[in-house]
Amino acid sequence: QVLLAESGGDLVQPGGSLRLSCAASRSISSSYRVGWYRQGPGNQREFVAMIERSGYTNYADSVKGRFTIFRDNAGHTVYLQMNSLKPEDTAVYYCNVVDLGGSYWGQGTQVTVSS
Repeated sequence: QVLLAESGGDLVQPGGSLRLSCAASRSISSSYRVGWYRQGPGNQREFVAMIERSGYTNYADSVKGRFTIFRDNAGHTVYLQMNSLKPEDTAVYYCNVVDLGGSYWGQGTQVTVSS
């Protein structure tokens, strides 16, 4: 079991930046992968970015070159650095951890990109 808490969502203007955090109740450094997903108004939840235990990362085409996923050395927090934000990035962002115990989700954090 692992509890996840996302934070860092906010209202930001187009072109701005935000850093989202996903804080885990225990170390997740040995998890198979940690990912960020998002769900915009009227849309299904979609993949944004992920980092595997090996450090391999992968991104949705829509965010490549603008978003970066990384983790802290202690293994309790994974971040999503979001730059050059666009209105279409507006969504609730969720953290997901997949490990031997299963798949876990946080409650989400709202990101709104608007002028």
